[in-house]
Amino acid sequence: MKSIIVTGASQGIGKATAVAFLEAGWRVGVLARSEEKLQAIADEYGNAVPLVADVTDAAAMESAFARFVARAERLDALFNNAGMFGPAGSIDEIDLGGFDQVLDVNVRGMFIAAKLAYAQMRRQVPQGGRIINNGSLSAHVPREGSVCYTLTKHAVTGLTRALSLDGRPYDIACGQIDIGNAETDMVAGLNAALVADGKAPNATMDVQDAARSVLHMAQMPLNANVQFMTVMATKMPYIGRG
Repeated sequence: MKSIIVTGASQGIGKATAVAFLEAGWRVGVLARSEEKLQAIADEYGNAVPLVADVTDAAAMESAFARFVARAERLDALFNNAGMFGPAGSIDEIDLGGFDQVLDVNVRGMFIAAKLAYAQMRRQVPQGGRIINNGSLSAHVPREGSVCYTLTKHAVTGLTRALSLDGRPYDIACGQIDIGNAETDMVAGLNAALVADGKAPNATMDVQDAARSVLHMAQMPLNANVQFMTVMATKMPYIGRG
């Protein structure tokens, strides 16, 4: 049975992706802070392993990865998904505490998860595995008022490129999926804010389409890699948006 850890697996893209892998027959470590939500997934799917941890807590993350590997015996993939949008507004309106929180989750948290996955994939026999980082269209172009989120998603692209290069000798492949407006609570909140401001909501797509895209990336053999994938709502003003 192939094995994967999905961070941020209690809701949104993370949960949809975890379920897609579970239904495809993978053993899935569902990692998030909400024990109740993770246990609900495990109650429905026998091949789900609940891993309660905050991605910014290095010790808790190390313990969670160790518990999963003890059960699965190896780690074939990581979907490095956990993240947050954080405060919206122009940079002069952003409280530094809010910025620090986004930086902590979206950059430090992804670094910790990638570090643990990389170490496991390097030492296991046979070596290798795949790390898939969740970027965003904001890793390429921003939406208005997203300075915190956009900055961190550009950092994720740097992480992806560095891991892709450094992982070559150990058969560790790394790719990035940039998802635009999958129907999640976060996107619903952004659209609600637009409507409240008298603007039209953004076009959205079914979150299952994002989940199936991650599954496609993970199912490839390690001698092939989707380096960057963009999957988004067709009617998004991605090219040329401001």
